[in-house]
Amino acid sequence: MRTLLLAALLAGASPLMAQTAAAPAAAPAPILTTPEAKDVWTYAAPEVARVTHVDLDLAVDFATQTLGGTATLDLLAAPGATEIVLDVDDLDIASITDGAGRPLAWKVGADDPELGAPLTVQLGGAKRLVIAYRTKPGASALQWLPPEMTAGKKQPYLFSQGQPINNRSWIPTQDSPGIRQTWAATLTVPGDLVAVMSAEKLSGDKGEKLADGRRRFAFRMDKAVPPYLIAFAVGDLKFRSLGPRSGVWTEASMLDAAAREFADVEKMIDAASALYGRYRWGRYDMLVLPPAFPYGGMENPMLTFLTPTILTGDRSNTDVVAHELAHSWSGNLVTNATWSDSWLNEGFTTYFENRIMEALYGKERAAMYADLDWDGMIRDIAANGGPTGAATRLHGDPGATAGQLDYFKGSNFLRMIETTVGRDRWDAYLKSYFDRYAFQPQTTAGFLADLRAHLLNGDSALELKLQLDRWAYAAGLPDNAVRVTSETLAAIDQTLAAFNAGGPAKAVDTSGWSTQQWLRFLRGIERQQTPARLKELDAALGLSASSNAYVRSAWLELAIANRYEPALPALRQFAGAVGRGLLIRPLYTGLMKQGEWGAPIARDLFEKSRATYHPSTAAGIEKILKGE
Repeated sequence: MRTLLLAALLAGASPLMAQTAAAPAAAPAPILTTPEAKDVWTYAAPEVARVTHVDLDLAVDFATQTLGGTATLDLLAAPGATEIVLDVDDLDIASITDGAGRPLAWKVGADDPELGAPLTVQLGGAKRLVIAYRTKPGASALQWLPPEMTAGKKQPYLFSQGQPINNRSWIPTQDSPGIRQTWAATLTVPGDLVAVMSAEKLSGDKGEKLADGRRRFAFRMDKAVPPYLIAFAVGDLKFRSLGPRSGVWTEASMLDAAAREFADVEKMIDAASALYGRYRWGRYDMLVLPPAFPYGGMENPMLTFLTPTILTGDRSNTDVVAHELAHSWSGNLVTNATWSDSWLNEGFTTYFENRIMEALYGKERAAMYADLDWDGMIRDIAANGGPTGAATRLHGDPGATAGQLDYFKGSNFLRMIETTVGRDRWDAYLKSYFDRYAFQPQTTAGFLADLRAHLLNGDSALELKLQLDRWAYAAGLPDNAVRVTSETLAAIDQTLAAFNAGGPAKAVDTSGWSTQQWLRFLRGIERQQTPARLKELDAALGLSASSNAYVRSAWLELAIANRYEPALPALRQFAGAVGRGLLIRPLYTGLMKQGEWGAPIARDLFEKSRATYHPSTAAGIEKILKGE
């Protein structure tokens, strides 16, 4: 291994770790065996036996809403290992054999509602498992959409969303970000649909036509990735090339708009590569999904998944594209070993995203995004216990960091280092960091150790100034945090101050406003407003009818906070049309805060809209409705 961290770990490594380290360059990706690298969200014991490669051969059945076929797993086991433990979630397993077809003994353990169940297989010397299985309807990673929920309204649609631990509902494997795996897949789909995956296409854009009318598509990922990055979609999809390395997939009616919105993607790849090293994944294609997609974007290698809510016509939300592209380094290339350290993915990426936007569009546009991120960070800290709130720590129990602090506090941590040591020195370090840990997992402790070894170099005064441990492990916001302010948003603040002082809504000139300007204004409006004032605001600015989903969501948050019933028709329409959690969850949270007025509305909305949400979004809203 090239890294100091892994070299240090090998002194006390398990037999499996030592075996991996001694293997040639093409060997499976390393794992970490230090205590902080133990993943409590997996049943696997990778130091005993681990999956190194997954080969899927699955057929898509829209009638039963299931996938069926086989998963062939290549294994690496420590000497004397007798069994391997996989993660599964409600899979219907028919049989498990070794590579020669010899049946193997196996057992599915007790099910946990959050983690699924362990699948323990007796190896008997096997180095390969062949698992025949079928998924169940309602699998947490899969969303099956009827034609009426698509743009074209003629064909059904299916997509997967694996992060963080949902892929165990359709792939029997060790579903942990620290257990990187290469993979290949064959998907057989109805003949009038197209399958795409987060991997190299081996069968062309139209696949292979079979005798029964179906089509078979083949894919290969020859770089070891965390399992949550195995992703696919099936639908009435079309493709448009955007450059030699990039293109966009989506339904035909959205293709022109998507191509216009993402026209700068090749420049983004160049800017990112100039900052922190070459792009190592070959192509960077994008898939714009139906509105039910639960996130702004998902950084699946070679095929970023994107929400259609960013198609606002002015490219003001292409920071989402820059974010997912940046994950090609922070997250996909160097991955958090466990979800306790998710800020290593999201904080690094949010910082990197801002640097890409600055390189392409200048400091002021980047400052707008950073200024809004600061606002979000302060709101999240205040709403979650303030400076002493445990949920405001970057490193903690998996999934415990509040709101978007993994993104905002994490990126501010890195911005603070940049400001303290200087951009040139910081960029040189960060580029070398991505090189040292390429295709490896990482922990907070590992990152701090690398910082001290390669950036601080024993400088005790710099150590004191940076407050590294406080940033990584303590609650609240250290006093050396760096706020970036935007002149553009400062002008919005003046408009906002005039409105909050009682100025007429018709005096607010929104012509040419970007999404960021809208959000600064709407989120800055004093929360307590009269019905007459809200009516005036909506009439002047057309908020209930806005085609910008960010604007609609922010307006509806304000309306809910004031129990403004004229906005309820717009709320009902929005709740059933947009499945992006960032935009929809705050509305349910706001309704529940309104007690006997809002809670019945929230439950009715969810009952009517649940079918339009991805299972992970629906599960999150259920928790909001239960007060969890």
